[in-house]
Amino acid sequence: MKIGKLEKVSLREIWKDEARDFLPWLEENIEYLNDSLDISLSVIEREKSVGTFAADILAEDRDGNKVIIECQLEKTDHDHLGKILTYLTNLEAKTAIWICSDPRPEHIKAVTWLNEVTPADVSFYLVKIEAVRIGESPPAPLFSVICAPSEEAKEIGERKKEFAEKHKKRLEFWTQLLAKAEKRTKLHANVSPSTDNWISAGAGKSGLAYSYVVTMNEVRVELNIDRGDKEVNRQIFNALLSKKDEIESQFGESLDWDYVEGRRSCHIRWRCKEGGLKDEDKWEYLQDKMIDAMIRLEKALKNHIKRLTI
Repeated sequence: MKIGKLEKVSLREIWKDEARDFLPWLEENIEYLNDSLDISLSVIEREKSVGTFAADILAEDRDGNKVIIECQLEKTDHDHLGKILTYLTNLEAKTAIWICSDPRPEHIKAVTWLNEVTPADVSFYLVKIEAVRIGESPPAPLFSVICAPSEEAKEIGERKKEFAEKHKKRLEFWTQLLAKAEKRTKLHANVSPSTDNWISAGAGKSGLAYSYVVTMNEVRVELNIDRGDKEVNRQIFNALLSKKDEIESQFGESLDWDYVEGRRSCHIRWRCKEGGLKDEDKWEYLQDKMIDAMIRLEKALKNHIKRLTI
C-alpha cells in the first residue's frame, strides 16, 4: 500500500489577500470551521460595520446568538485582540472566534483568561489555521483549536473571583481591627493590614508571635511557636504547658493547647465560633472580642515567655 506524505502549504499560496480571498472563501465554506469546533454557525454578514471598524464575519449559532469571527493569516497581535473585544460588545455577540496562523503564547494566555472571567454564556475560541496536501492533491485547510470555552475554565474563573473577593474582605477586616486595636494595645501597632487570613506581631522571643486569625466561620487569637525546629518548639510548648493552670487563670478562661505529633509548629489559642469573615454584620462584635482576648493572652503569657531559657 502506498501512503502519501502530508505536506504543509503556505497560506498565501492559497489566499493571497486575507480580505479579498480568505474571507469570501470562509463565508462560503463555514462548515470547515463548524466541523473543527463542533458547533453550527450560519453566516449573517461579511465585514459587518462597527462604527469606523468592520468585523470580518458576523454569524449566528443554532440558538440565534451572534458570533463574531476575526481572521488573521499571520501572528496574533494586540490590535486584533482589541478589535475582537470591541466587536463582541458592540454587536452584543455571545461568542468570539479568532482565526490565526501563528498564536502567540501571550494571546493564548489572554484568551484562556477571558474564558475564565467572562459570564458563563460568553465564549472565546482561538483557532490556528494551516494548509496541507498530499502529493499533488489540492491544498486543504486544517483548523486546530488552541483555546476553547469549557465548564472547567468557568469554574476556575469563579474560584478566582471568590479568592479575590475573600482577599478584599480580609483587607477590610484587618484594617478595621488594627484601627480599633491601636486604641487599646500597641502590640500590633507596626503591623499593616493583609490579604492573608492572619496577622502577627513578635512576642519578645525568637520564633514566638501573637496572631489574629479569621476564617469564613470563626476567629482566633493565638501564640504561634515556630523556631524552625520541631523539637525546640515542643520544648517551648511544654515549658508553657507546665504553667497551664496559672496561664488560664490569668487569661480568664480555658485555652486550646494545640500540639500535633510530627507537625513542626505549636499553638496556644483562643477561638470564637460565633461568626467569621462571611458575617460582616458581626465584624465589629468579633473584632472587639478578638482584641480583648489578645490583650488577655499577652498579659497571661508575657512573664512566662520572658522566663524561657530555651
